[in-house]
Amino acid sequence: MTARRELWTWLAVCVAGAALVLLAAGRDWFTVTYGTREVAVSASELVPALGPGAWAALAAVVAVLATKGVWRGLVGAVMALGGAGMIAGSWWGGGASAALRISAEQAPLSVGSTPQVASAVVWPILASVGGFLLVAGGVAAIVRGGRWPGMSGRYDRQGAGPAGGTAAARGGAPSERELWDALDEGVDPTTGPDPREH
Repeated sequence: MTARRELWTWLAVCVAGAALVLLAAGRDWFTVTYGTREVAVSASELVPALGPGAWAALAAVVAVLATKGVWRGLVGAVMALGGAGMIAGSWWGGGASAALRISAEQAPLSVGSTPQVASAVVWPILASVGGFLLVAGGVAAIVRGGRWPGMSGRYDRQGAGPAGGTAAARGGAPSERELWDALDEGVDPTTGPDPREH
């Protein structure tokens, strides 16, 4: 698998993971019934950080694409830690005790009734799967990210040739783009090779 294809696979996995977490974060995970009254308990009440964490993971994906070297590894580590936090939050939020506590706060007049708890198990599971994918993506960015191209790859200098070579290789005057690229790299474009070297 080439580095670019590997990067695209990684991107798809991470976006899918964040999407699963976002999907689960917008759903009701429990319905608690007190007599004739039903109280829906949402993921945002059980695990408030789940949705923002998924958006942060998407931002981390963009950051991995935009960075290189040690910075890419650091972003990958943050992504992996965030994914682990989402897994832990999903398992904690998937417990009935938290749902009972939150529902009792919403229906204080019905606390004397015996509550019946119905759980939508699929949403905590999806959130955990999404968190696992983000952990895997973060670890992959740490281990393999150094091989992946960055967003600035299209601006990198190409090898010498009639279409992609530098001005010196073509034997002509440098273009405005090449002058700016040289300045970005800390090279003085006004100084050419010493004619005495030829």
